[in-house]
Parts: sequence; C-alpha cells; structure tokens
Amino acid sequence: MQIRSVEPTDLSALIEIDGTIDSGSYLHVERSGEGMAIAWKIEERPLRTKVSDRNRPTDDSQFLLKQIVTGAEEGRALLAEHDGAMIGLIVAQAQPAFGTMRLIDLRIDFDYRRQGLASGMVYQLISEAREQELRAVSAETRANNFPANQLFQKLGFDLTGLDTHRHSNHDLVKESATMFWYAALK
Repeated sequence: MQIRSVEPTDLSALIEIDGTIDSGSYLHVERSGEGMAIAWKIEERPLRTKVSDRNRPTDDSQFLLKQIVTGAEEGRALLAEHDGAMIGLIVAQAQPAFGTMRLIDLRIDFDYRRQGLASGMVYQLISEAREQELRAVSAETRANNFPANQLFQKLGFDLTGLDTHRHSNHDLVKESATMFWYAALK
C-alpha cells in the first residue's frame, strides 16, 4: 500500500472510489428548552431502516479537489493505492484565519475498510497541520453517517457543535443533522 499526493491525471478515476456508507445507527439529536435556554442531547440510536448511500463526491468537493490538485487553491489531497488501484482519498485545506486544517473529504473504498487506512490518513493530515503550526483539525459529518462519527471519536476528535438546518429545514426530522468535530493540536 502506498500513500501519495494526487496528480491531475488521477482526477477522473477518483470518483470511482467506493465511498458507500452502510450504517444501522445514527446520532440522535434532541433539542429541549426555548430561546437562549436550549439544551441538546446526542445519543446513538438504531436507524428505522439501514442506510446504504453511494456517497458520491459533491460537485463542490470535486471542484475544490481539482483546484487543489492543479495548484489553483492551497490544500492537500492524498491518495492511497494498493496494487495499482485507488482505494483511499483525503482532501483538506488550511484555514489560516481560524488556525485550522479543514478536512473536506475522506473516502476509503468499501473493500478496504476496517484496516486502519482512514486512521493513518487522518493522522498524516494531523501531522501536516502540526508542521504548519495550526491549532486544530476540523471535520464535518452527518448524524446518519455513524461510521464516520465513530472514526472521529476514536481518533480523539471532540464533538464541538451541530447544525440542524444546514442541508434543509428538517435535518432533525430526517436524522441527518451536521456534526462538527475538532482535534485540538495545541
């Protein structure tokens, strides 16, 4: 297995990395209180129906990846290969105004999961953020992407916030609130 920087010639094939999300659980977000006196309770719960989402990269993330790889934008894109097959991708961009490295996309081919590859790629990103003297690495997940939430918790990230309206006005009803994770480096 080899991890290297993504090259422009890799771009068209990267979309084929099978980033399917399979999950039977989600992070249930419950709100109580009114006005400024609100409280949030977050707990693991089983999904009504198992999620199996192809999780294709969004047009925005594909565009940003292309910008980073071609040098039009600052950032980092690493590719994991095994026997010539692309099996993992991590894309991140430093946000100097906040002193953070923002993880934009992390996908490991379905057949190569649970082998430590995602952890290794995130640790490499954390190492690069430390070299740049940044204060944290940040990431976003959806509440219904339980494997990603488990990964960030396992890697020592703190759940630092949530957005119940990021993708629609009904994210709580749809069990897909956005979760914000931070790994403090200093």
